[in-house]
Amino acid sequence: MIDPRRTSSAQWADVWMGLHVGSDIALANAMAREIIHAGLAHDAFIRNGTSGFDAYRESVEPYTLEAGERLTGVPADVIREAAHTYARAGAAMICWTLGITEHHNAVDNVLALINLSLLTGQVGRWGAGCNPLRGQNNVHGGGDMGAIPNKLPGFQDIEQDAEARARIGALWGCTIPPAYGKNLTQMLFAMWARQMTALYVIGENPAQSDADAAHVEHALGGLDHLVVQEIFLTRTAEFAHVVLPAAATWCEGEGTVTNSERRVQRVRKAMDPPAGAKDELWIISQIAKRLGHDWGTPTAEAVWNEFRVVAPHFAGGMSYARLDELGGIQWPCPDESHPGTTFLHGRLWEVPCGGRPAPFSVVQFEPPVEQPDDCYPLMLTTGRRLESYNTGVQTGRYESPLHFGETLDISPEDAARLGVVDGERVTVTSRRGQVVAPARIDTALRPGIVFMTLHFPDETATNRLTIDASDPKSGTSEFKACAVRVERAAAHQLAAEGVI
Repeated sequence: MIDPRRTSSAQWADVWMGLHVGSDIALANAMAREIIHAGLAHDAFIRNGTSGFDAYRESVEPYTLEAGERLTGVPADVIREAAHTYARAGAAMICWTLGITEHHNAVDNVLALINLSLLTGQVGRWGAGCNPLRGQNNVHGGGDMGAIPNKLPGFQDIEQDAEARARIGALWGCTIPPAYGKNLTQMLFAMWARQMTALYVIGENPAQSDADAAHVEHALGGLDHLVVQEIFLTRTAEFAHVVLPAAATWCEGEGTVTNSERRVQRVRKAMDPPAGAKDELWIISQIAKRLGHDWGTPTAEAVWNEFRVVAPHFAGGMSYARLDELGGIQWPCPDESHPGTTFLHGRLWEVPCGGRPAPFSVVQFEPPVEQPDDCYPLMLTTGRRLESYNTGVQTGRYESPLHFGETLDISPEDAARLGVVDGERVTVTSRRGQVVAPARIDTALRPGIVFMTLHFPDETATNRLTIDASDPKSGTSEFKACAVRVERAAAHQLAAEGVI
């Protein structure tokens, strides 16, 4: 288990590798170098199914075990053990979450892990591979449908796949421009620059979920027109000119969901939405009608069947009847005789390799954009707690013995140095903002690292602290690393909060 914090999951692990925040590439490259020098690389697979190995091998050469320890804080012998265990395993899977992707070099972090799977042949086989565990329900399904700025439905590339553009454009009666759209970070910059003056938000709460919240609120507040389609009146909805009350599709509508193993499953309506809330398909089709495109009243199954036509290679064989009969099907499933695909990339083992070889990527370690210094000596990393969900809009409204509100989690060593006791309110300050929260002394944290969540933003607006640095390739913000200082809260701050 690799995590800067000794989480509950890490406590189940045989080995916990408590690396420095943001040092993931250094660790992956050090493991790779050790695998190569120990003769554990899968040479036959590399020759047959990959490309770019020589440049990759040269790029990891400086990452000795000693360098890995210096850059990551993980002992050299532990890095060696992890490298040998992974390379020698009959089948091994790398799973990652937002701790890899919420960095200014998010894509390179992921590529470093893919490199390890290619180096050892731990891909394209049952029980092996790479598995990004998504942060929210059906994020995978949203990507399947094309809800990402560089892909059409079924992950067909907008710029590079001219055939898909022409075919889908003909079906939809339009010309699809061969240009990627903006990701969230780019949209925020466009709003600040007044290049984007209107926004339609569906089921998202950027006012509280995005980094550097003060700047996000400024961007939202400057829009000429903001429409928010939601099941709750979120902080983002409070900025809106129009709020469209939507049904909660997971229980009040029909549709599909894709899980982490790419299994598409049916979602069935269990109850009626409250008065005034409308199914999202109805809302969107009504907007289209008012814009001059009468789509009628499409059902979830009709929309799904159009998706099967638009992306036949991906879901052509996934009728509702088959999804019901088989309890879900793993994509790709191109026709109704196809059973679904239990694992991907098996073609890389074909001799010769089926299709384009998988490329190694040269990626180099870069530390987080902000580093601790004399003024801001601690590294804040943000994350989630088991019982809570994102900005707490849905989970913060019920009673739970697991809820204890927002805290500033701090190591015993740092608490002692600051003279802070458990439960005492402290002020947390970054270069962007300041919040007050109770301290929670956590033995799972190493000195120098503090932890907060985004689950209680009305109580503690953690994202007023986080940095707006982002990955230029994906647009993902660096939620996992910003420099802060922690001080015992002053009397006037406690009085402002009604504590004294």
